[in-house]
Amino acid sequence: MGWDFPRVLRELCAQLSLTFSALGTHLLYTPLIILGVIRGLSAMEKVSLKKGKSLRQNLKEHGLLEDFLKKHPYNVASKYFPSLANDYASEPLTNYMDVDYYGTISIGTPAQDFTVIFDTGSSNLWVPSVYCSSTACSNHNKFNPSDSSTYQATSQSLSIQYGTGSMTGILAYDTVQVGGIVDTKQIFGLSETEPGSTFYYAPFDGILGLAFPSIASSGATPVFDNMMNEGLVSQDLFSVYLSSNGQSGSFVMFGGIDSSYYSGSLNWIPLSSETYWEITMDSVTMNGQTIACSGGCQAIIDTGTSLLAGPSTGISSINSYIGASDGTVRISCSDMSSLPNIVFTINGIEFPVPASAYIIDSGSCTSGFESIDVGGLWILGDVFIRQYYVVFDRANNQVALANVA
Repeated sequence: MGWDFPRVLRELCAQLSLTFSALGTHLLYTPLIILGVIRGLSAMEKVSLKKGKSLRQNLKEHGLLEDFLKKHPYNVASKYFPSLANDYASEPLTNYMDVDYYGTISIGTPAQDFTVIFDTGSSNLWVPSVYCSSTACSNHNKFNPSDSSTYQATSQSLSIQYGTGSMTGILAYDTVQVGGIVDTKQIFGLSETEPGSTFYYAPFDGILGLAFPSIASSGATPVFDNMMNEGLVSQDLFSVYLSSNGQSGSFVMFGGIDSSYYSGSLNWIPLSSETYWEITMDSVTMNGQTIACSGGCQAIIDTGTSLLAGPSTGISSINSYIGASDGTVRISCSDMSSLPNIVFTINGIEFPVPASAYIIDSGSCTSGFESIDVGGLWILGDVFIRQYYVVFDRANNQVALANVA
């Protein structure tokens, strides 16, 4: 819920008029005075997310999907574990294969617009630049430092490893606007090379990471940390709502919670690590029977991962129970109505995910569960998040989940 900007200006002018009249002072109100006062106020700001074609869909339409997956197997685990790559901020491009929620931000003065993934599973902000000659940059928006009067160069470089290669570039400062929130000195990456020709088909320009600064490549301060440090948000938290079935209305809300998008109460869960948004999960059950995560496990809530991922033993068990055990994860679409909820118990509270959420229907039906095999970690991606309004609370290092309204 953004500000009524004209109303705010009128109220500020009225308050300033009273103050100056009391002082017997006659001043001319300039934009700088008004903006200076506004900058001292904190905001709540919604950024709309659009649901469009995923990278997987684009590759499939161009007949490139099968060849791509042979060369670059889907390895969601390497996003979270540095041992699987040479960089702690490793983010395989294939992690974004199925993500189809994107928002718009602007960088520079005057503003240059970019479509980005708001990713709670990474911490860097980067976009393509005019210095990038890679094929992948040729059909995306590219930041031009020469067109921005507020651009400040640095001598720092940036390199983020992907499953298909690496994004390399430079770090710089400029004004970044996210919704109505304006940060006049945000560090961000400008890509000079991007991995492979596959990125050419990505429907997004860049990534805006919303995880903790401890995992940011090159020590760059994440966008939300800057918002908090500058007092640009009313509360040191943000919340996410993802619509289902192609509906509009998805958003990230910085500095606030919109209670009209959830029912019941918010269920608060402490973080087990201040790197990703990591929590402890008690169990995964179906029809009252534990089918995975027996004795507890760790899970990450990640808006930058579409599916719901976990250890192969647990995922195989789940897929077997739902009839996707032939190795192809295909399921008969007609079975969807008869399949039970899969229940994720977290902090003693049950969070069910219905078959309509965990079965992906894109003409043919497949399981929304994906295997990873490092440290017993589970990734609660968009399959899970679409069922729950999620609050990411940095002030208290916790998250909250509530049923979507």
